[in-house]
Amino acid sequence: MSVARLRQAAKESVSGLPREFWWLWTSTLVNRLGGFVATFLAMYLTVDRGYSAMFAGLVGALHGLGGAVSAVVAGVLTDRLGRRPTLLAAQLSTAATVALLGFVQHPVAIAVVACLVGMTSNASRPAVQAMIADIVAPGDRVRAFALNYWAINLGFAVSAAAAGLIARHGYLTLFLADAGMTLLCAFIVFGKVPESRPERERAAAGAAAEPGPEREVGLGAVLRDRRFMAVVALSFLVATLIQQAFVALPIAMGADGLSSTDFGVAIATNGVLIVAVQIPVTRFLEHRDPAPLLTVSALLTGAGFGLTAFAGSVGMYALAVMVWTVGEIINSPTQMGLVARLSPTHGRGRYQGMYTLSWSLASLIAPLVGGAVMDRFGADALWAASAVVGLVAAGGYVALGRALRNRPAAGELGVGWGSVPLRLWVRVRVLIRWRLRLVTLVTPPATGPVMPPVVGCLRSGRAPRSGAGPVEEGRRSRAASRGGGLRRGGGQRTGWGHGVGLGMTGSMWMLGTEGGGRRYAGGVGHTGKVGCW
Repeated sequence: MSVARLRQAAKESVSGLPREFWWLWTSTLVNRLGGFVATFLAMYLTVDRGYSAMFAGLVGALHGLGGAVSAVVAGVLTDRLGRRPTLLAAQLSTAATVALLGFVQHPVAIAVVACLVGMTSNASRPAVQAMIADIVAPGDRVRAFALNYWAINLGFAVSAAAAGLIARHGYLTLFLADAGMTLLCAFIVFGKVPESRPERERAAAGAAAEPGPEREVGLGAVLRDRRFMAVVALSFLVATLIQQAFVALPIAMGADGLSSTDFGVAIATNGVLIVAVQIPVTRFLEHRDPAPLLTVSALLTGAGFGLTAFAGSVGMYALAVMVWTVGEIINSPTQMGLVARLSPTHGRGRYQGMYTLSWSLASLIAPLVGGAVMDRFGADALWAASAVVGLVAAGGYVALGRALRNRPAAGELGVGWGSVPLRLWVRVRVLIRWRLRLVTLVTPPATGPVMPPVVGCLRSGRAPRSGAGPVEEGRRSRAASRGGGLRRGGGQRTGWGHGVGLGMTGSMWMLGTEGGGRRYAGGVGHTGKVGCW
C-alpha cells in the first residue's frame, strides 16, 4: 500500500468527528500519559517500602474494590449532576488522592488511600463514555470509542516506559507527576469540553398526542434490562480472561524460568499491536453487526490464552499475546458501541457505570480465581479453562445477536418519547383512533333525538349555540395547536388537524380556524347534544 493511500486511510479514520470529542480524546491521552501509579504500585510497596507480596496483593484488591464501587455511583452522578461535573470532580479528587498516597507511611493508611485512588480514578470512566455517546453520531460511535481506546493504550505504553526513568529520582516524584498530569487533564476538560447531557424537554404545551417527558432511568431499570445485563455478564467473562495477563501470565513465565524483562517484552506486544492496528481495524469494524464481531473476539481471546499452555519461550508467549490482543482490539470498541446503542439517552451514565463495573469486578476476582486454580491444578488447567470460558462467551454473543435482531435496541427506537419514529407512530395511532370515534359519534343513535351532523357544523362554520355541550379551554388549546386542514364546500382549506378528541365524559370536540380567520369548534357533549362555537 502506498504512502498516499495510508495517509488517505488515516484521514478517513479520524475525519468527521466533532471538535468536542477531540478535546475529550486529548484529555484521555494526557490522563493516561501520567498513569504511573497503577502500573508500579505493587513494585513501590514491595521494593521501596519493603512490604510483603501478600500486603501488596491486598492493597491491589482494595484498589479494585474502590473502582467497583465508584463505577455504579459515578454512573448515577453522571446522569443526575451531568457528565462534566462528574468528570471534573473525579479528576480533581484523583489528583489529590494520588499525591496523598505518596506521603502516607502507615500500612492501614496506605490501604485506605489506595482504595480511594481506585475509587476516584475509576469514577471518570462512565462520564467519559457517556459523553462520547452524547456528542458523537450513532454511526461514528464505534470509531470514536476505538480512537479513545487507542489513546488509552498509547498513553499506557509511553507512561510505562517513562515511569521507570522517573522512579530513579524517587517514587514520590512518580506520584506527584501522576497528580500533575491528572490536574492538567482536568484543566483541559474545564476549559474545552462542554456539558453534553441531553436536557429533558417537555413536549409543546397543548399537544394532545404527546406524553410527558422521559422518565428517569433508575438502577432497577438497568438491572431489569435483560439484553444489556447479558452484555455486562459476557463482558465480565472476557474481562476475566484479559486480567489473567497481569497476574497469572507473569507467574507462569516465571515458573518456566523466564525473567521479568522477558515478561515485559511479551506483554509489550499487546500495547504495540493495539497502537499499530487499532485505527485501521476500526474502519472494518464500524457499521457492522456487533454480534458476529464480539463472537469472533471471544473466540480469539479464549484461543490466545489457551495457546499459552503450549508456550515455553518468549517468542511463543508473545505469539499467544498477539492472538488475544487481536480479540481485545475487536471487542473493546465494538462492545462499548453496543452499550451506547442499548442505553437510553437519560440513562447513559448508569448504563456505562454498570458496564464499567464488569471490568472492575473482573480486576478484583480474576487474580483470586486465577491464583487459586494455578495453586490447586496448575497453570495448564487455568489456560484450558480460559479457552472454555472464551467458547462460552462466544456462544453467549451468538444468542445475544439473535435477541438484538428480534427486538431493536433502545437507541434505535428511543426510550421514552424522544425519537422521531416512535413519536410519529404515536401520532398516527392517535389520529386513527380519533377518526374512528368521529365516525361513531356522527352516526345517529338508536334512541333519543337525532343529532345534527358535526361535519356539517364544521363546514358551515356556524350552528345553533343553544344546548351545545361544554368545550373546555384546555381542549381548545390542544386542538388549536395542530395545523392540519379540512376542505370546505368551496374548496377552501380550514385550519384543523389533530384537534379531534374524546373527553373523559364521552364528549367529542373540534376546534379550528376558517380560511377567513374565524375560529370555530364543534362538540358533542356527554348528553348527546351538538354545538359549534
